[in-house]
Amino acid sequence: MAISISVVLLLLILAVIFMRNGSLKVSHALVCMLLGFYLACTSMAPTIHNGLDATAALVSSLRP
Repeated sequence: MAISISVVLLLLILAVIFMRNGSLKVSHALVCMLLGFYLACTSMAPTIHNGLDATAALVSSLRP
């Protein structure tokens, strides 16, 4: 588990740097994709999923 947390942190730092730079290239997108796969394997995955579900429900309940 310690190795996957280290990889998640490294990929998160790289993704933030790429996004701040403003030039997201294919290699940068692959790093972001790997970050997503590693986050899906952590204990934070259910919390992230529940948060996204709640946000989607809130947005879908809004009427213009």
